[in-house]
Amino acid sequence: MHWLIPDWPAPANVRAALTTRNGGVSQGPYRSWNLGTHVGDDPAAVARNREMLQRRLDLPAQPHWLSQVHGCLVAEAETAAPGIEADAVCARRPGQVCAVLTADCLPLLICDRKGERVCAVHAGWRGLAAGVIEAAVARLGRPGPELLVWLGPAIGPRAFEVGEEVYQTFVGRADEARAAFSAHRPGHWLADIYRLARQRLARLGVGYVGGGEYCTVADSERFFSYRRDGVTGRMASLIWLAEE
Repeated sequence: MHWLIPDWPAPANVRAALTTRNGGVSQGPYRSWNLGTHVGDDPAAVARNREMLQRRLDLPAQPHWLSQVHGCLVAEAETAAPGIEADAVCARRPGQVCAVLTADCLPLLICDRKGERVCAVHAGWRGLAAGVIEAAVARLGRPGPELLVWLGPAIGPRAFEVGEEVYQTFVGRADEARAAFSAHRPGHWLADIYRLARQRLARLGVGYVGGGEYCTVADSERFFSYRRDGVTGRMASLIWLAEE
C-alpha cells in the first residue's frame, strides 16, 4: 500500500489518506511519489504523481494545494485561490479536497462528528507555536468535544533535536510544554512534536486524538525526511467530504 488510512471513528462520509514516498515516478532524492512542486523535482514527474494521486484515491477533484509558510493562516477550500499562502485548509462542502504537504513537519487531519466540516493542517514547530492548531479549530466553528483529530507521520521524539530558542518559545507560553522536551546536549533538546500538539488539542477540549506513532526520520523506506536528507520530496495528507 502506498498510502495510510487513519484508523479513527470518523463519520462514513469523511474520507482521509496520507501518502508515503512510494509508488510514483520521481527519481533521485525525490524517489518516488513526490507531490511537492517547490523542492527541485522534475515538474513533469510531479504532475504525473499528482495525476496518480487523484486516480488512486478516487478524489472528487484535485486537492487545494497551499503555499505553506510555517504560519497560522487558515484557508477556506471553497474560496481559496490555488497556491494561497496558508498552513491549513478547511472545507464544508463535499467535493473539496483539503491537503497539506510534509516531510518531517506534523500533518493533522480534523473532522467533526457530524461529518460536515474537515480540515488539513501543516504544523512545523513555528506554526505550532504560533497557534495554527487553534486557528484551524476556530475556523471549523465546532466545540472541541465534537472534533476528531488524526496526527500523521512526523519527525519522532528521538530525532527532533532543537535549540534553546525552540524550547523557550514553547515553555514560555505554557509550562506544561516542559514535559515534551528532554535534555540532549548543552543548549539542545529533543522535542516531541506529537506531545506538543496533543497538549494544545487537550486545552481545546478535542474529543478524540489518534495517530502519532511514526517517525519520518527513522523510516527512510516509507517516508521523506527533510531533516534526514535535506533534498527530498513531500508527502500529502488529505481529507474531504464525500457525497452521501
